[in-house]
Amino acid sequence: MPPTTSSDPWLAVRRFGIVIDAGSSGSRLQIYSWKDPDVVLSEQGDDVRDKLPKVEKGVQEGEDWIMKVEPGLSTFADNPEGVSEYLAPLLKHARSQIPPSLESETPIFLLATAGMRLLTAVQQARVLSAACKYLKSASSFRIDDESKDGPCGSSVQIITGEEEGLYGWIAVNYLMDGFYGKDKKTTYGFLDMGGASTQIAFEPSDKLSGDKLNLVDVRLRLLGGDEVNHSVFVTTWLGYGTNQARERYVAKTVESFKETVLETSESQSIPDPCLPKDLTLSEILPRIDGSHSTHTLAGTGSFTQCLDRTASLLNKNAPCDTAPCLFNGVHVPAINFASSHFIGVSEYWYSSEHVFGLGGPYDYVQYERAATEFCGRDWSDIVNEHDLSRAQGIQGGDGEVMKNGEVMEVGKWGRNVELPRLRMQCFKAAWIANVLHEGIGIPRIVDPGGNSTTSGEQVAHQAETKGLGRPVFQSADSVGDIAISWTLGKMVLEASKEIKPSSSSSRPLADPIDGIPASTPNPPIKPIRPFWNLDVLEDHVSPHLPTSLTRESLGFSLITMLFYITVLIVVSCIVFRLRHSLRVARRRILRGSFKRDSHGAMEEGVAISGPPSPSSFLPPSILRPLRRLVSSSTPSSRPRLIPITTSLHPPPTRYSQASTRSPPPHYNTSDGFSTSTSTSHTHSRAPSPITATAPDDAGRNSVSSVSSINPRSRNSSHMNLTLLPRQTLSRANSVLQLPDE
Repeated sequence: MPPTTSSDPWLAVRRFGIVIDAGSSGSRLQIYSWKDPDVVLSEQGDDVRDKLPKVEKGVQEGEDWIMKVEPGLSTFADNPEGVSEYLAPLLKHARSQIPPSLESETPIFLLATAGMRLLTAVQQARVLSAACKYLKSASSFRIDDESKDGPCGSSVQIITGEEEGLYGWIAVNYLMDGFYGKDKKTTYGFLDMGGASTQIAFEPSDKLSGDKLNLVDVRLRLLGGDEVNHSVFVTTWLGYGTNQARERYVAKTVESFKETVLETSESQSIPDPCLPKDLTLSEILPRIDGSHSTHTLAGTGSFTQCLDRTASLLNKNAPCDTAPCLFNGVHVPAINFASSHFIGVSEYWYSSEHVFGLGGPYDYVQYERAATEFCGRDWSDIVNEHDLSRAQGIQGGDGEVMKNGEVMEVGKWGRNVELPRLRMQCFKAAWIANVLHEGIGIPRIVDPGGNSTTSGEQVAHQAETKGLGRPVFQSADSVGDIAISWTLGKMVLEASKEIKPSSSSSRPLADPIDGIPASTPNPPIKPIRPFWNLDVLEDHVSPHLPTSLTRESLGFSLITMLFYITVLIVVSCIVFRLRHSLRVARRRILRGSFKRDSHGAMEEGVAISGPPSPSSFLPPSILRPLRRLVSSSTPSSRPRLIPITTSLHPPPTRYSQASTRSPPPHYNTSDGFSTSTSTSHTHSRAPSPITATAPDDAGRNSVSSVSSINPRSRNSSHMNLTLLPRQTLSRANSVLQLPDE
């Protein structure tokens, strides 16, 4: 049952925020909370004006602020109907922790990462739409309205690796007090490595930040209402995470072995220095024809050789279009390591701490020593120690054995460390060392004497006493009881948005990616928007185009231009097919209702009921020229008939008095004019015993009219008329002549 704010003072002044990190292997819900900024400012005053809101766990105690479900959201690519059932446990848990009175004020974000990025745009849109629909229908959490980001705006979307890096950079500097104080401090750089990619985010020094267009503005608001603004560089290397780097390494090792051995078979073992001694693994590699080949790798356990073999995977010789570049031709502004310090999370922490027990401030000598010892051990010895640790229930998995508060032994891992981690530990240790030193360029602090301790803080202290300076890199997993995560950075930004600005002219805070001007030709971050996003189409097509047809060579997007040309052609074809209908509609609009009403009434002598046409209020001196102008400017689809004389042969009969009630007009719906269905006759100036009144006098004259000889007249006479073909009435004549037989 959800808590109530009335019974708990901790909840009374608290705000909440929810982030669902939809990763490749599962979705993790995290609930954060912070005190109402106005309450904090009124209680603590000037002491907190220069600080950001304190973002904490979403529960007062315990670990209920986190919940995870498996598998990843991307597994519903072809079954979006299953998304609601998949997200139901997460949403139920969130509602059980948030007071109902605060639910509508609590923002919820579902931000998908690596797994969802691999889907097609259509699959991405279907999954995100299903998630959006469920979150809106199953709760009253605050969700953005529809926008260019999708049906739920920025509340449900796929974020790029660069966005992960920016949010991680915010989280690190928030926890390390990098944003506090009026004076601008040197911020920490952020390094993150997963299985598929690795990211870097840092704030270049003013002297070295020559490429302002590649920087992203990060704006936060302190409790006092003032803003802090930092220009951050962020980039990602796809394919340079530990898992994909390992796949490339295996393929290169197999290829190199085939080139050096003349006669080889797939069953022959291939020596691999990046595996512990005597460990054999079967690796399956795809062939060009679509089949697969199986190869056996046998570990030789040499960390030094593994460093040499994996260094070439950085592809440092790739062309660099915009210097300087670090590796794989990716531009990165020059880093001043004298003032820049970096913190690494995820794989940087796991590979250092969970097995070697060397997390925290980084010392290369200690790291190399631990990795060399681990790689050189027999695999059977490692497995036995792992089983013994699990049987004894050793907690943690940090690789250290503590006794009386002191480190007694290193290399002991707990039950949280699984065998797959131990199999790949030698390769991952070498890969991380190469990325740090050969790739990013962090200098190795070589201390020939080494350090006898494995405590990170003592390593840092010994380095300072020896004049080596504080290490420029350290791995970390949490600060205090708050884990370093990009989701924390997202919530720090959301909490900062709730603070009232000190100036009424201040711009509203926005996510860093939304602050990039739309006119930027090559933005540092390209958002993932699968809903009618031309950038997605261009990203798929561009690799298959010649270099001369790319956006960089032409200066504009060929894909975008062709798209709009195609749309224009389709619209033109539709208009051409409907040209006749459109022409008729145009005529009706131009001729107007006044011509249908007034002109039809004059021809038929019919009195118009209802409100008069606007043209009826105009004097005849203006009305007639106006009609001629409209008639001359509007082409007619009917041929113009020349009036001719109509001979009528009346039999010797008597005339009955014409009815004063005129028949209703019959409208020709093809052209909008009012026409009579009675037989038309030509007017003549010759005297005649039968006269027809002019149309303008039809409503006032009770004598015989044209309608008196109309066969459809209600009071029709028995006159026998022999009629010629129908002709038009000439408005110039007002007398109808009936010639003698």
